[in-house]
Amino acid sequence: MTKADDARQRHAVLAQEIEDLAYRYYVLAQPSVSDAEYDAKMRELSELEGTWPELRTPDSPTQRVMESLSTDFRAVKHLERLMSLDNVFSDEEFDAWSARATREVPVPAWLCELKIDGLAVDLVYENGRLVRAATRGDGVTGEDVMLNVRTIDSVPNRLAGSAVPELLEVRGEVFLPTDAFAKLNERLGDEGRTPFANPRNAAAGSLRQKDPRVTAGRPLAMTVHGIGARRRFDAGSQSAAYDALRDLGLPVSSRYKVVDSLDGVREYVAYWGEHRHDVEHDIDGVVVKVDEFALQGRLGSTSKAPRWAVAWKYPPEEVTTKLEDIVVNVGRTGRVTPFGRLQPVHVGGVTVTAATLHNEDEVKRKGVLIGDTVVVRRAGDVIPEIVGPVEATRTGDEKPFVMPKKCPECGTRLVRPEGEADTRCPNTVSCPAQLRESVFHFAGRGALDIDGLGYETATVLLEAGRLHDIGDVFHLRAESFADLRGFGPKKIEQILTGVEAGRHRPLWRLLVGLSIRHVGPTAAQALAREFRSLDAIASAPADALAAVEGVGPTIAAAVADWFADERHREIVSRIKAGGAQVEDSGPAAGPGPLAGVTVVITGTLPTYSRDAASAAVQERGGKVSGSVSKKTSFVIVGDSPGTKYDKAVQLGVPILDETGLITLLEQGADAALKVAEAPADTPLG
Repeated sequence: MTKADDARQRHAVLAQEIEDLAYRYYVLAQPSVSDAEYDAKMRELSELEGTWPELRTPDSPTQRVMESLSTDFRAVKHLERLMSLDNVFSDEEFDAWSARATREVPVPAWLCELKIDGLAVDLVYENGRLVRAATRGDGVTGEDVMLNVRTIDSVPNRLAGSAVPELLEVRGEVFLPTDAFAKLNERLGDEGRTPFANPRNAAAGSLRQKDPRVTAGRPLAMTVHGIGARRRFDAGSQSAAYDALRDLGLPVSSRYKVVDSLDGVREYVAYWGEHRHDVEHDIDGVVVKVDEFALQGRLGSTSKAPRWAVAWKYPPEEVTTKLEDIVVNVGRTGRVTPFGRLQPVHVGGVTVTAATLHNEDEVKRKGVLIGDTVVVRRAGDVIPEIVGPVEATRTGDEKPFVMPKKCPECGTRLVRPEGEADTRCPNTVSCPAQLRESVFHFAGRGALDIDGLGYETATVLLEAGRLHDIGDVFHLRAESFADLRGFGPKKIEQILTGVEAGRHRPLWRLLVGLSIRHVGPTAAQALAREFRSLDAIASAPADALAAVEGVGPTIAAAVADWFADERHREIVSRIKAGGAQVEDSGPAAGPGPLAGVTVVITGTLPTYSRDAASAAVQERGGKVSGSVSKKTSFVIVGDSPGTKYDKAVQLGVPILDETGLITLLEQGADAALKVAEAPADTPLG
């Protein structure tokens, strides 16, 4: 067989695979592979056609928009064809694309906007009235989804303003916000129904409901990003068109940016690559467009995609791989968590070999079996998670997961308290897994922040018998490291210096470090302010603990039970004997000076780390939130803030820089309010 025959055979196989995958993705809303894998197959097909041009026929997937039609809705023809976008995945690929785009036409301005991972929809307005809404389909013909689109709050039935066009065709993306997606899947799970794999599929499934009342019950949104046919609509550029569309009442993103150089494009792409999780919806890249319509017309298009626009795709955050096994690990509080062992797969910029499954009920809810092909998601720095199985790939050899009856580390019989989702190992004192995790947590940044005492060091010391539990940490001496490999004088000095600093941390940090269930920084600070010493907390009855604001009966019961255990009291005695700070030197009992104040921190501050700034606010009784709302008291802004800054400006929330933060900490909220102001420079994007 010749190379040409090999290429032709491979091309036929790939083309059929892509057709099948597109059908599952667009029509059934049940993808069997990740977007990245689909893109890789399409790129391989395109490369084959580049080497063997005779394979590039009009019916090739590379020459067609691959969104096939469902038969559930009436077919309608678009006024102007909807194109797909070519993709680039790196600086080098973007440089090659931009060189082609600007070879004959100098481009003075580029428009950059976020690529929403949703469902493409085409709207037609006649004399300001919405008369048609259709899915993209094959780019020429789509599905009539008018009744369902009219349930979307952000889509106006009539255009606003005094300059309403005679005819206007706009294109955009319908999406389901990530918070709404999580709630929808939770509800579907409670009802015993199969959850959606991702927000894009949820949006597609919601928009294709035969009963518009079902669609209306799901908070879909839309952002407009393009224009088709129009009469009496004058705009010389994409950005000017966006301003006009916004005046007409159409939903246009506020995050697009016009830049005058390719370096500006790269800065925008890099910025949103770091802040992609600050957005209320999923994005999978940035769309880069020539801003001027006249230049767009000169550049033209291929049979499939415009030459004046490209999608710069970010590394995938969802992929598929084989679930080789489901095993469990034991955490510092005895919680036994199932996790999947995976065939290594690259996702979110790293190679992943394991992903969490949370608890026994979650394994059942997701319906994953050992041996399944599964969807794995890793968003930012979040722990990789198994989203669910790809049921279409099952062979019948898959096996269900069975929760073990005994702890895999110490052999103690596991328990699952009534009404709780978590299974636990009750051996909190001598379970090797709990000891490792508890020492690591005790020394971690969220607790006593002992420099040098990381997970590997803790494991070595425990296995060598130099530590038995957290009660021994403050008894470490230079001789504790004798004969242990990898511990030179500088390393030992670093650890001992860290131990000495740990002795003087505030009482609330010590409370967090004890690994008492449910006790995080907020509850620990409240208890420390109220009772002032570890002994007072240990001897307080549960009802007295529960009376502290921010504690409540669940936390109080956990604290009282922990200190009632004689083994825990012995650990505390050794901690005290080691010289730890066991009395509170902070503000007197009662509400802290920032009680009732909620702050959000975004960007990089000049001298405070994010953790240090959060701790300073919390130590004074304030709360630190991860999202901005009308109830937020202040937003603390550093360099390169995310969209939290934009949300603060939109809602009129007072904004402080680091100087303002210091005023807040030292003089209180009233003084900080007087110095609050919006920074002069808005963030990139």
